[in-house]
Amino acid sequence: MKLSNRVLEMEESVTLAAGARAKALKAEGRDILSLTLGEPDFTTPKNIQDAAIASIQEGRASFYTVTSGLPELKAAVNTYFERFYGYSVALNQVTVAAGAKYSLYTFFMAVVNPGDEVIIPTPYWVSYGDQVKMAEGVPVFVPAKEDNHFKVTVEQLEAARTDKTKVLVLNSPSNPTGMIYTREELLAIGNWAVEKDILILADDIYGRLVYNGHEFTPISSLSEAIRKQTVVINGVSKTYAMTGWRIGYAVGEADIIAAMSKIAGQTTSNPSAVAQYAAVEALSGEQDTVESMRQALKNVSIPSIPYLLKSLDLKWSNRKEPSISSQMSKRPWR
Repeated sequence: MKLSNRVLEMEESVTLAAGARAKALKAEGRDILSLTLGEPDFTTPKNIQDAAIASIQEGRASFYTVTSGLPELKAAVNTYFERFYGYSVALNQVTVAAGAKYSLYTFFMAVVNPGDEVIIPTPYWVSYGDQVKMAEGVPVFVPAKEDNHFKVTVEQLEAARTDKTKVLVLNSPSNPTGMIYTREELLAIGNWAVEKDILILADDIYGRLVYNGHEFTPISSLSEAIRKQTVVINGVSKTYAMTGWRIGYAVGEADIIAAMSKIAGQTTSNPSAVAQYAAVEALSGEQDTVESMRQALKNVSIPSIPYLLKSLDLKWSNRKEPSISSQMSKRPWR
């Protein structure tokens, strides 16, 4: 059977392939230190587990939900944004998906036309480029330099811009480098995107796992104009130790969100109902366990980085303390 050119030209997810290989070696009894999948070393907090179990026992998780997500989950996203982003979002500005990765996919499929260019600063999370290609777009990679702490500048972005540029992917805190853009840097990038009418895809999935006095600033919170130019991708996987539950969400202007939901309706119908009920509790329930997990990562992971790099004969060249522990502990380079 002849496969489609689309799939033949697609790269396998390197992260998932490496993770699967590590698990297979462990199953053989090998002592493996896996630096592959970026997931916390904790099980999902009990209050979230209990909420999922209750939704099953009460029969609420037995049925389809709206494609774009439970209304109560969208309301929980709004509560979360009011608390951590400083602004409110309407229900029609939220769409829930089977993981933040799928939210990214539906975004690219919704806004990218054949030949449209998407600027992706490097180093980058491996799926961005292939998802752009799947949407028949053209990824344009802009190297972030080590002497600027792996951040791109407006000057670099402008040099990469053409009349075909449609989207800028902005991942802060970054996977894989762990860097975080400052408020001033984000404001400059956001104003540039508004001026040039370029959509910002803000991947904020690591926004709560910040360390060493650094602060996460959502680019969408900086001005009304920047907010309207931005689609935020987030989820419960990293912050709430829920990688296996597969719940992500997107927040943005209603027309883009509706288009993303339209694609999901023809592909996944809706995210798992039980996982959605768990996510409601994650976003709106008590947050003490989140801070406990964050501190545990700080106390265990960050001090181990120099020893890990030394054991692998690698150098932490700029000697700057990491601002985010999850990526630095799980896979500090790519």
